[in-house]
Amino acid sequence: MESDNEIRLSHLLAQICRLHHTRAQSLFRSIGLHRGQPFLLNVLWNEEGLAHSELASRMEVTPATITKMLQRMEDAGFVNRQPDPDDQRVSRVYLTEHGQVVRQRVADMWQTLENETFEGLTMEEQDVLRALFKRVRANLSRVDGNRG
Repeated sequence: MESDNEIRLSHLLAQICRLHHTRAQSLFRSIGLHRGQPFLLNVLWNEEGLAHSELASRMEVTPATITKMLQRMEDAGFVNRQPDPDDQRVSRVYLTEHGQVVRQRVADMWQTLENETFEGLTMEEQDVLRALFKRVRANLSRVDGNRG
């Protein structure tokens, strides 16, 4: 059996990410949202009427991913797409009433996930962890050629 000092940090991080992702999926699935969709809603809560390409850029995913995500969200009643009045080749994405109303539930679920994930850590420990996470993110962004 490995001691705590023998566990690779990358392995531990991968386990944490998997568990966090699984818990988030469980919470969001209860209101009909799937992977990535809470993030897309957040973008739209800040600015509606974006084109697919603008959403893809802001979320750092491919346009094909956004198209598939939007189709599912449209089918579930969270968003609708409307042609751009100036360019019929472009569609713009807007929240439906259901997409607006779910905002507080999503915020509550993020808070639940935050509370469950960092239970037992003091505010000071959370601040240190946040700073360390930012440094790790910057390291990976630098070597991947992206911004952190």
